Amino acid sequence: MSRKREGRESRRHAEPARPPADPAPARDIGPPPTGGSWWVALLILGSTLLAYVPVWRAGFIWDDDGHVTRADLRPLHGLWRIWFEPGATQQYYPLLHSAFWLEHRLWGDSPSAYHLANIVFHAGAAYLLYRLLRRLSFPAPWLAGLIFALHPVCVESVAWISEQKNTLSLVFYLLSAVAYLRFDRGRRWAWYALALLLFAFALLSKSVTASLPGALLLALCWRRGRLAWLRDVVPLIPWFVIGACSGLFTAWVERNFIGARGEAFDLSLLERCLLAGRIVWFYLGKLVWPADLMFIYPHWRVVADWSWGWGCLALLALLAILWGIRRWNMAPLLALLFFVGSLFPALGFVNVYPFIFSYVADHWQYAASLGIVALGAEGAAAAARAAAGRLDPSARSAARGMFAGAAAAVIAALLILTWR
Repeated sequence: MSRKREGRESRRHAEPARPPADPAPARDIGPPPTGGSWWVALLILGSTLLAYVPVWRAGFIWDDDGHVTRADLRPLHGLWRIWFEPGATQQYYPLLHSAFWLEHRLWGDSPSAYHLANIVFHAGAAYLLYRLLRRLSFPAPWLAGLIFALHPVCVESVAWISEQKNTLSLVFYLLSAVAYLRFDRGRRWAWYALALLLFAFALLSKSVTASLPGALLLALCWRRGRLAWLRDVVPLIPWFVIGACSGLFTAWVERNFIGARGEAFDLSLLERCLLAGRIVWFYLGKLVWPADLMFIYPHWRVVADWSWGWGCLALLALLAILWGIRRWNMAPLLALLFFVGSLFPALGFVNVYPFIFSYVADHWQYAASLGIVALGAEGAAAAARAAAGRLDPSARSAARGMFAGAAAAVIAALLILTWR
């Protein structure tokens, strides 16, 4: 036995040292999409303009007077106040209010022009979603772009002039994500600087976009299978810091300038957790079955008992199931994490003034819905591809036609619901 042990020792010492393996071998994010996207851009823009034709004749509504530039801010000096005088505008989103300032210079008090601008911003965001998913090699990215462009839960963000902060900030959010993926592919720091600048623009339009660095990590994890600390996490640490500071400042503004404090916001930590569980399922339900959408939903009375506990328990159970199947398919877990993470500012842990009317609103899930929309498009394309793979080569063309027809039917249904 001693001779065998000596033999093993000698072989071990004779073996050359192996270099440590990369903890997460990188897979190429893919080159910039070239060609074939112009028809998607036209299709998204055309269908969005068509779906929102009724909005062209709409006017100003509640809260628009707090966003369309007031008379005292319309001179050039008003632009300085927008940036350097907190409280001069309803919320401190200086880039958003600078856009409103410029728009008023261009078309004055014409509500139709503001509505058209919002529609175009939304269509642009849908197209950028298509470009981003195409860069990440998602199947059927065009379907995800069209679903997002035409989903009825987006109507509140697009048809309400005040919510230009949603559409404008999402454009910068997605532009920043596209630029960051360009940086990740070639590690050229000019792309990193551009992506960081666009992220700052998004935050200055609406601070809910602070979730972007987390979303980028989820996208990289989906593409590579796992993350590496130095390559993936460290470059985004400044982004997390900037995003956290922006979110804390917005919470301070909500409390001190808008009035998000007092008895109406006096909830315990347990009540806030129970509220968050119910909010997540409410939004998921509206995405899957967009019925009975309304401008202001009934205000819930939070009760810390078993009747409210099901939301948290069901959410934890779903996360556990998706974690268990992650080796087979990681996309559902990452999509849910993106959805919940993007919703975090509206889950009840941070006081926002509209909670005095309702704890939920369609426009609060505008950006968060991207994850579920992308997952739905990916699932439909994967199912169609698997079904076609079991067919004879001669029948696959017909199967692809059936998938295109089913997708067209879904898109047409969403367009009609959005029009209504």
